[in-house]
Amino acid sequence: MTAIDTSPPPRFSRSDHRTLGLAALGGALEIYDFIIFVFFALTLSQLFFPPDMPEWLRLLQSFGIFVTGYLARPLGGILMAHFADHLGRKRVFSLSILMMALPCLLIGVMPTYADIGYAAPLILLALRILQGAAVGGEVPSAWTFVAEHAPVGRRGYALGFLQAGLTFGYLLGALTATLLAQLFTPQEILDYAWRYPFLLGGVFGVVGVWLRRWLSETPVFLALREQRAQPVAFPLRSVLGRHRRALIPAGLLTCVLTSAVVVLVVITPTVMQQRFAMSAGHTFALSSVGIVFLNIGCVLAGLLVDRIGAWRALMLYSLLLPLGIGALYASLVGQWGVTWLAYALAGLSCGVVGVVPSVMVGLFPAEIRVSGISFTYNVAYALWASTTPLALIALMPWSPWVCVGFCLIMGVVGLLTALYFGRREPLVFGVEPMPIMCADK
Repeated sequence: MTAIDTSPPPRFSRSDHRTLGLAALGGALEIYDFIIFVFFALTLSQLFFPPDMPEWLRLLQSFGIFVTGYLARPLGGILMAHFADHLGRKRVFSLSILMMALPCLLIGVMPTYADIGYAAPLILLALRILQGAAVGGEVPSAWTFVAEHAPVGRRGYALGFLQAGLTFGYLLGALTATLLAQLFTPQEILDYAWRYPFLLGGVFGVVGVWLRRWLSETPVFLALREQRAQPVAFPLRSVLGRHRRALIPAGLLTCVLTSAVVVLVVITPTVMQQRFAMSAGHTFALSSVGIVFLNIGCVLAGLLVDRIGAWRALMLYSLLLPLGIGALYASLVGQWGVTWLAYALAGLSCGVVGVVPSVMVGLFPAEIRVSGISFTYNVAYALWASTTPLALIALMPWSPWVCVGFCLIMGVVGLLTALYFGRREPLVFGVEPMPIMCADK
């Protein structure tokens, strides 16, 4: 039996903290550019579709354009991952943020349906596809980049902190939407102020590109280049051929992670406005509380991964996910008056978002890591995130407990995945495979 390494993990150096901070901040700015769309879904549905169309249909089509960005993720992610495994993590890591910022800037200046008719939603759709391709390369590259920089025994914390940075992009979106709701009337937002957050996203993109020029290539990738004369010619073919077993747990856990984010960040704010008649400002403020505690939950989950292992932490947070979302919707239905507290608990309970990357990064060896993560993560995310919001929005008139039941199912999926694959899939982080117990920690 493999002995468990009980020696204390090495401390983060100043350089490690700098690399992690720059990666997390750049990721936050890019996720802001992608997610700001959903905070203004109701406004955009009025601006980019015919005014005589029923409100529910306009909203559904607006969310349809939003989820199209998810459908574009596999194409961009797989292509960018190929070059990340060939040319290095840093180059692709920097390119993705530029590809995200330019469409965000263009959305902020483009004409609406009143100006150019049906060409407006088509242009909006094209820009969302470009953003989806960009974010498809961002997340797998970010996970790999941070995990390969982090000291042994600290990868859980590093990935949890990175996920907190990525989810901080959601918070930036919520705070921006809250500020606009306070500074402008609904009619002013509809007339012109809706453009401001998208223009701000373009500025964030320039800042993100500048930040990432200070990053260095990962030690693991440099070690690979020293050991191998040539990289793997077609990393994706190797993933599909030699590493098929890892695809199943990676795909299932992507669905669990996606479900937590979709319910907490995407669906619930819209449901609070439509079904529970909350004002936009109040809704955005409450969702901001939830996202703050989601950030905290990701870091705590990462620390737990370093203490008890990724698979065990996954079991715990799979149980917590439906409990936290259940408490949130119970407070909404019962009108208890403590929705902010329930939203905070729900954010903490979604710490599975901070656990899944530690499993995903360890499922694939270094020479094909970005391609392996990118293929499974982006395909599963695209299929799941493109259908889940539409299905939940469509089912919500039937019962307010739909999201709770959905999270219960996904919690069971996460738990069963950890129980079954935790003993069968060793986690590998460096250039060479490590013993399963040490690697898991």
